[in-house]
Amino acid sequence: MTRWLVDASNVIGSKPDGWWRDREGANARLIDALRAWDEDAVVVLDAGPAEWAGPDVVIARRRGRDAADDEIVRLVEADEDPASLRVVTSDAELAARVRALGAAVEGAGAFRRRLGI
Repeated sequence: MTRWLVDASNVIGSKPDGWWRDREGANARLIDALRAWDEDAVVVLDAGPAEWAGPDVVIARRRGRDAADDEIVRLVEADEDPASLRVVTSDAELAARVRALGAAVEGAGAFRRRLGI
């Protein structure tokens, strides 16, 4: 069974649809799409309202550059079965880090097409 860890900023930024004018709205749309998807997925955000946090939404513990990337790596490191994880990102450095821990990687653009968003 594949479990997904989604780098929200990477997925949102993979399509120039004006997301930068409403980052919070773009995050909310991605969260809604993942909740409607019939797969085990966790979206990881750099920042966001505390009320978004829950079992399917993780907000990075710290702020700043690569905060969500570091949070994704922490989640992979803590997982009992990292080989069952697929990390969604197009960030080459993050992809290398999680692959070294045993997780698979899918590109952000391909994942957006998979979701149909």
